[in-house]
Amino acid sequence: MQIAEPLLAAIEELSKLPGIGKKTAQRLALYLLKCDDNTVNNFLDAIHDLKTKLHFCSRCYNLATDDLCDICKNPKRDSALLCVVEEASDVIAIEKTHEFSGIYHVLGGVLSPLSGIGSETLKIKELLKRFENEEIKEIILALNPDTEGETTTLYLAKLIKPLGVKISRLARGIPVGGDLEFADEATIGRAVLGRIIL
Repeated sequence: MQIAEPLLAAIEELSKLPGIGKKTAQRLALYLLKCDDNTVNNFLDAIHDLKTKLHFCSRCYNLATDDLCDICKNPKRDSALLCVVEEASDVIAIEKTHEFSGIYHVLGGVLSPLSGIGSETLKIKELLKRFENEEIKEIILALNPDTEGETTTLYLAKLIKPLGVKISRLARGIPVGGDLEFADEATIGRAVLGRIIL
């Protein structure tokens, strides 16, 4: 079946997005084709603004529209409590909980020698510089519990420990609503080790 070139090009570009296969890309392209001009223009403007108006915060490397992100500019945030995350998407996830009132530092990834990502690629030097310029009392290492995340956590803890700052990490264990019988041994083990006194 012959597909019109503009539709084919749209499908091809949409399928490059993460989690979007060819069929979903086709559905999205056909949906956009059916939309009125105003809806499509709003969509295009949003994508354009995403690329032209967003950059990285000069302090924490979160996404920002100004020199500093809204979190760094907020005087109500606890600047002595610093949460280190892998990507800006992790900041969004933590902020959705409304449980954290500190500030962040986005590394821009994790150590992964096989992928060519070393400490010089990440914002680790910038993190250490913050200890010179800011009064940080506790650092929370909130990296993913995979091999690269664990390696990066251990590496950062080793660098930060001599600075005399309290170091913590996110608790791990059974998710709310989960059943013990369906959890794997490592998760149950972490839950037992990270238990909370009532």
